[in-house]
Amino acid sequence: MDLPVDEWKSYILQKWSLLPKSIQVTISTAETLHDLFLHSSPLLQPEDEMFLKRLSGGYLVGKDPDASLFYREKGNQKFQAKDYMGAAVLYSKGVSHSGPSSTDISLCYANRSAALFHLGQYETCLKDIVRAQTHGYPERLQPKLLLRKAECLVTLGRPQEASQTVIDLESSFAAKPTLSASQFQILQRILCRVKVKVQEKENLPEIFPEALTKTFEGVDLREENEQIPGASSSVSLHVDPLKGRYLVATKDILPGELLVKEDAFVSVLNPGEVPLWPRGLESKWDIQVTNGDLHCHRCLRHTLAPVPCDGCSYAKYCSQECMQQAWDRYHSVECSLGALLLTLGLFCHVALRSTLLARFEDVGKVTKKLCGEMSNQGICLPESKNPVQTLKYDLGGEGDKKDKAVETPIPGCDINGKYERNYNAIFHLLPHTENHSPEHKFLCALSVSALCRQLEAAGLQAFTTDLKPTKLKAAEPPVLCAELSVWGVAMLRHMLQLQCNAQAITTIQQTGSKESLITDTRRVRLATALFPVVSLLNHSCSPNTSVSFIGTIATIRASQLIRSGQEILHCYGPHESRMGVAERRQKLRSQYFFDCDCPPCEREKQRPSAGPGRGAFRCHRCRALLQGDDVLSCSGPACMESVSRDLLVSRLQDLQRQVGAAQKHLRNGRLEVAIQLLLGCQSDAESFLSAEHSVVGEIEDALAQAYAALDLPLFAGDWEKSATHLQKSLQVVEVHHGPSSVEMGHELFKLAQVFFNGCAVPEALKTIQKAEKVLLVHYGPWNDEIRELQKMKSCLLDLLPIPVGPKE
Repeated sequence: MDLPVDEWKSYILQKWSLLPKSIQVTISTAETLHDLFLHSSPLLQPEDEMFLKRLSGGYLVGKDPDASLFYREKGNQKFQAKDYMGAAVLYSKGVSHSGPSSTDISLCYANRSAALFHLGQYETCLKDIVRAQTHGYPERLQPKLLLRKAECLVTLGRPQEASQTVIDLESSFAAKPTLSASQFQILQRILCRVKVKVQEKENLPEIFPEALTKTFEGVDLREENEQIPGASSSVSLHVDPLKGRYLVATKDILPGELLVKEDAFVSVLNPGEVPLWPRGLESKWDIQVTNGDLHCHRCLRHTLAPVPCDGCSYAKYCSQECMQQAWDRYHSVECSLGALLLTLGLFCHVALRSTLLARFEDVGKVTKKLCGEMSNQGICLPESKNPVQTLKYDLGGEGDKKDKAVETPIPGCDINGKYERNYNAIFHLLPHTENHSPEHKFLCALSVSALCRQLEAAGLQAFTTDLKPTKLKAAEPPVLCAELSVWGVAMLRHMLQLQCNAQAITTIQQTGSKESLITDTRRVRLATALFPVVSLLNHSCSPNTSVSFIGTIATIRASQLIRSGQEILHCYGPHESRMGVAERRQKLRSQYFFDCDCPPCEREKQRPSAGPGRGAFRCHRCRALLQGDDVLSCSGPACMESVSRDLLVSRLQDLQRQVGAAQKHLRNGRLEVAIQLLLGCQSDAESFLSAEHSVVGEIEDALAQAYAALDLPLFAGDWEKSATHLQKSLQVVEVHHGPSSVEMGHELFKLAQVFFNGCAVPEALKTIQKAEKVLLVHYGPWNDEIRELQKMKSCLLDLLPIPVGPKE
């Protein structure tokens, strides 16, 4: 996903092993990225490029009318089964594979508009109707399209437009009677119904759907930092020879305060598991749904009606405007390289797009910087030879100027000390060249070399300095920039930077049954991005901030009280609530090249048993906790029971497999089977695990979902069982993550849903208040779950009080 596909990695690793020792040493000891690229690039042979081309050929990213027909027919099957969501996605796939201004694309747009109409997406339905007509929708089919348009307009409260559409339709019937008698009668009946609706609406005031015009209200910074664009004035930028750049609180910061709001400099949508074409007869085109089918490839907005690129079937956008912006800024170059970029991985794609975006800044300045690297001037020297110089701050006030150290600009800042949210800041992110293995550097260098050669072979003006916006059309073959190798070095730098500096953009995705009382969710990775300001935050296994995303915009909020002078910290992934100190430190060392010495790590090093899951076994006789290393002994005063840790670990693994099997039954709708298995797991867990063990919480949460998903008319009171199990799960979550954690907020949201659907008004209102309080700290007011909580609260408050009968 991040790195190239396994076949290319194995191929390059084999190539590396066959290189003469002297060449391996030359590449391994290269002091600059230019030297690394210079020595590696010539080693890419034509047979290597042919192998890569064969791999790339497995990704079907071109237009194909046969695929369009395939997806339209599959969409029709979903539509007939009333699975309108599934139909819309398949019609979208058909749209992507159709050429512009073709009958295929017009039919797919029209069919998708029907699915959207049944989903209640009337505004989007109207847009698809216009698109179908623009691309030449057959005239003989126009009447039913116009009827759908009229029904949308009526439903949206736009009777004047609906009336005009009806008039146009009647004129069309009279002028060109292209329908059979039976078709004409059917459409006439529908038309009469629509005309009645229009007449009912005409005397009503015009009603417009309430648009979310202030999506980012409450997400704005109270006061923006003059030195760090996108950051609050509550923080300041510092630098240290060991820690590098970091942010510090300039005053006491309350929980929930917004500290950073930043749009990504560059982002690339995570395509998910895009299958290779297996070259079979019936499996040439896949019907699985990925992130790439549901999100705009530029702004990441969720959409059921994407607009495809005119040149490829892979890139899709939420609007014509997003498509044009993407084309002008990078996709005109990337369009013909889609299969290669999927093969080379996300990091290579982000590296290419970063350099393409650099063209839109001061190109002479950027080129000079890159050429400076080639000349061994400053930046390109190995990190060990170019330590970050300390910027001395006079935090106490005026101070004695003669004692102040000579200030040097912080990397990424301009001459006035202002941090730049631009390519300069991205360029100064450390690639940690000396920490990567020689094999990894060789893989990255040859991947970038292969990409550069494809750019050259395609004759694309990838790195031109002519930055005038282009029209959305096939790129003409201009002359490439003579310094392509300079930009190759830049891409190599970015590819190496990404291991430590890439930020995963995540979103909350709903899972489980739609009929369930509670919404089960999971956090999924949506894109990989680079954020100049977010990259300034250092790691802690117990951070004092929460990071969330709205499209490509990252927001960072204080998750707890941060005192003036304290560092602003967030978690790179390994969190103290999810793994022990040894595993956390190993992960951080292998990916980020540092040994974590945050307070939780130091504390757990002194007391290893304090980590999550440690000491979580209990005696089956007296229920007291078991203690020890290889052999665990009961901590009860009168119990002499002891047991092997390996035996308990084996038993725990077997229990986890059973829980996994029950969850699979749950996902497949076999609720009674899932409940029986989970109850067995619950009984087994009680015999040897503590009540706070994470697996116990997992079992209780699954039982809550299962009871909530049962057919309620037949199983009265199931919401009460669901609530009981969720409350037990909450106790485990609180122990592991804390009462104010985002995990606690999500679990409280589920409990609020159960109480709401069970009409337990006092309990629901109380739980809603708790969930809102926690989630507001981490997400702010525009989070989907918070808005859902507010709707539930409004509905409950509107309920009439239950009448109380006279006292006996």
